Amino acid sequence: MSHTTTDEPVRRASGATVPVLAFAGIVVAVMQTLLVPVIKDLPRLLDTSPSNATWVLTSTLLSGAVATPIMGRLGDLFGKRRMLIASLSVMVVGALLSALTDALVPMIVGRTLQGVAMGAIPLGIGLMRDMLPRERLGSAMALMSSSIGVGGGLALPAAALVAQNTDWHALYFGAAGLGVLSIALTLLIVPESPLRAKGSFDLPGALGLSAGLILFLLPVSKGSDWGWSSPTTLGLFAAAVVVLLLWGLMELRVAAPLVDLRTTARREVLLTNLASIMVGVSFFVISLVLPQLLQLPAETGYGLGQSMVVAGLCVAPLGLTMMFTAPVYARLSARYGPRTTLIIGLVIIGIGYAGGLGLMNAAWQTVVTSVLIGAGIGLAYSSLPALIIGAVPASETGAANGLNTLMRSIGTSVSSAVIGMVLANTSKVVGGVAVPTMHGFRVSFLIAAGAVAIGLVLAFFLPRRSPAGVSQLRASSEEDANLARAEQALAGAGQPPQGFRGRVLAADGAPVARAKVTLIDRHGRQAGATLSAGDGSYALAVPAQGPYVLAARAAGHPPLAHAATHGGDRPVDLDLSLPGETVPA
Repeated sequence: MSHTTTDEPVRRASGATVPVLAFAGIVVAVMQTLLVPVIKDLPRLLDTSPSNATWVLTSTLLSGAVATPIMGRLGDLFGKRRMLIASLSVMVVGALLSALTDALVPMIVGRTLQGVAMGAIPLGIGLMRDMLPRERLGSAMALMSSSIGVGGGLALPAAALVAQNTDWHALYFGAAGLGVLSIALTLLIVPESPLRAKGSFDLPGALGLSAGLILFLLPVSKGSDWGWSSPTTLGLFAAAVVVLLLWGLMELRVAAPLVDLRTTARREVLLTNLASIMVGVSFFVISLVLPQLLQLPAETGYGLGQSMVVAGLCVAPLGLTMMFTAPVYARLSARYGPRTTLIIGLVIIGIGYAGGLGLMNAAWQTVVTSVLIGAGIGLAYSSLPALIIGAVPASETGAANGLNTLMRSIGTSVSSAVIGMVLANTSKVVGGVAVPTMHGFRVSFLIAAGAVAIGLVLAFFLPRRSPAGVSQLRASSEEDANLARAEQALAGAGQPPQGFRGRVLAADGAPVARAKVTLIDRHGRQAGATLSAGDGSYALAVPAQGPYVLAARAAGHPPLAHAATHGGDRPVDLDLSLPGETVPA
């Protein structure tokens, strides 16, 4: 699979592009979190049983898990901006449906539609990778990756305030309004990426992955209600294993799979995805524990007796800190690389949970814990897309980040199930009602610390990479000099531009297969990318005539950056030798 450029005119990414994309991610997170203040009241509000009411939450989880990798692949094929708008539009329809009903089934349908918006995160990251200058990419991806936590943290106090003072349906009207605003801003400000992956959409692969995810996540979400050893729970887990194994075998035989499992099995991609699960587990523990601790009555002997709104405000620094760590991450990653930044983030999370074991006696202590853990999660979440993007071809950016976002969702789902079980099994009866105990809260923190420890082990086994490698398209003095010389070359007379073609060769003249060739325009933006064929051949279309830099890299070879100018109506023949200077065809 390789990237091609479209014939559509390319709009330049403005300074507002990153905030608009991050706002879309925050809107998605708000949609996920807005029901938290009214969870305990859902059976009464929907006139149903508690077990049926949980489907309002489970449906969003399942649809989000299914939609995330699918929307990422559709974005690679048909346009990431187009799919971003489509996912937000489906969310708005779902929010309006939920806002206009008090019945269980329409509410579940609406919440299912809202889950489709989870694809906005990998689509936003993909758009940034395709369009932004190199110097802005690190902090931009960090902000987009952290937006899911930022929105969740900010939405808690706002949703609590609305739920306490107005009709609860206003939560959905508000989410729909935010979705419409996000769509409008995206249409006005965010340009479409000119890059497309070749191939067709793998419908059988999408159906197989969807079935496997549902069979796995359904018992994870409902295991507490059904019983973890019940035939239904165990049967669904067994079916999930069988379906996902068959799906994997099928994907290995497809020319253009939904998920390239060979790429996913690479050491860096596999370990990053496994570490993402652990970060997801640790992120959700604090979101489950602190609000309950804050709202438990002081008569329990350990509850802090705060209102729903105050509890939300005490947890809000979790999201705010994640947002403010984005520029910090960019500096750390530029100097030490995303692997080291991931390790630093995990260490900070571990310190936060270890210290939090003794910081549960006052509201201000929960704020300190939220700030510390938020900083660590912000650094960890920001590192994940950079690690993925540095390890996969440009044509798989959307699908690969979609899969990584799915891994985080699986982590939060597992965390919700495990912590819910722990708190239920360690609860005590106060005034005829079962409430969580301090022992349960501390065990939950220890589980989060254990997940962080596993994540650290995985992160240490990630391969070391230069933070200024070609994989992140960072500028070098040699490349800047080449660009300056290229800008002085003749641009040619206004014929329709074609592109560059040639072969990637080793120092001895042998062809290099699967080398990544990236086209960079005069503004430092990626204008196209492809992988060389078995005979080393490559071809890249150009969106406009002018100076470009062709960056080539392959395993076992030093990277190459070569300046060239396209100014005519015929392809420019250019062989790229690794390492050394270019050799004209």
